[in-house]
Amino acid sequence: MPDQSRVARSLELYRRAEALIPGRTQLISRRSSQFAHGASPIYAARAKGARFIDVDENEYIDWVNAVGAIILGHADDAVDGAVKAQIDRGSIFTLNSALEIELAELLNEVIPSAEMARYTKGGGEANAVAARIARGATGRSLILFSGYHGWHDWYQSANYLVDPESGEFPFAGIEPIGVPAELAGTALPFVWGDLAGLRDLLRAHEGEVAGIMMEPIRSELPPPGYLEGVQQLARAHDAVLIFDEVSCGFRPRIGGVQEYLDVTPDMTVLAKAMSNGYPMGAVVGSRAVMEPASRMFISSSYWSDNLGLAASLTTIRELERRNSAQRFEALGRALSEHINQALSDVGLGGSCGGMFWNPAIHLKLPDESLRAVANTIFIQEMARRGIHCNMSFKATLAHTMEDIELTAQCAAEVFALIKGGLESGDLQQLLDSDLTKEPFRRLVR
Repeated sequence: MPDQSRVARSLELYRRAEALIPGRTQLISRRSSQFAHGASPIYAARAKGARFIDVDENEYIDWVNAVGAIILGHADDAVDGAVKAQIDRGSIFTLNSALEIELAELLNEVIPSAEMARYTKGGGEANAVAARIARGATGRSLILFSGYHGWHDWYQSANYLVDPESGEFPFAGIEPIGVPAELAGTALPFVWGDLAGLRDLLRAHEGEVAGIMMEPIRSELPPPGYLEGVQQLARAHDAVLIFDEVSCGFRPRIGGVQEYLDVTPDMTVLAKAMSNGYPMGAVVGSRAVMEPASRMFISSSYWSDNLGLAASLTTIRELERRNSAQRFEALGRALSEHINQALSDVGLGGSCGGMFWNPAIHLKLPDESLRAVANTIFIQEMARRGIHCNMSFKATLAHTMEDIELTAQCAAEVFALIKGGLESGDLQQLLDSDLTKEPFRRLVR
């Protein structure tokens, strides 16, 4: 039986959570099944910069960073200092806070699509707000989407349908339990990169489409002219083009993918990295699209709490001050180069590539059925060496070349183990953990 003593406290807490919390965690991506159960840490005690300490007092270099919510580094002094100062002035007021206006003005400066803003506390509800605004502004009901846009009914209702690419449920492994079946057909998926397919869908629902919501980019650049083509189709059909930049925002450029690729949507959904770990989300867009929201019931007590506002203002200004776009490009390219060198030195087929703000490893295997085993072994063995990652990496501005070199050194050791297992035919014998599981499949590459 594998030795799990290194994460004994984590495993004990996880067992306790089973009786107290449905699903054990609040975020699917924090479930133990997303990493290497039995080897990966499950609970953290504290974090600073590019590292965290788990409840068993093990230290890790963190390449997950709260699924992208941490961008400057854990417990950043500038952001935490601004939040602590704001706590002394009041975390939330009976009246409105002037910080709401200050943040809206800053977002207008840095996000190309922004002229007006509404706030939320997270990405899922921000996407729900965006869908509501698009429907209210157009007087139409249908949303076409590509990507992952949260847990709310408007979006999860699509799981009563089929994925146009695979013919299966759009969200593999997730049943739409609790979502009214009557909503089926009010949100329809389209395949990322397939402009003709989107055109056909718009023609089939002429005059019905309120908005086209999409993750503009995830793991690779879109085909040349694709986003521009989507923008033209949206305009031709009087639909609101919405970029969900919850995951990709702020890292490629402070203005997001839309600044990086120079394609401006009508509306943008933001969250995660905008506040370096404090709960905050926003929907920004053109005045023509956003102003009708003044007549819609979109309201919540905590959407304008001062802590999220102060954190976001400070985070965005620190990204500007620290030359973030150039730093992320340098970090991402250095990490990819070091991992690729490790693969080459060991003689294991594969590569580390993709977008510089989220490079990913793809191993070349003799049999695709071995991928889940090989990936889990990689995650398992990296955890045992003090590196918390999956098969992709999200750097923060706190990461250093020393972190990259140590990560690559550990990766080389793990690649050698995997290569030896492949050559001997005993790869499975290296697996001490449950196989890692994807929580859902996104309709975007």
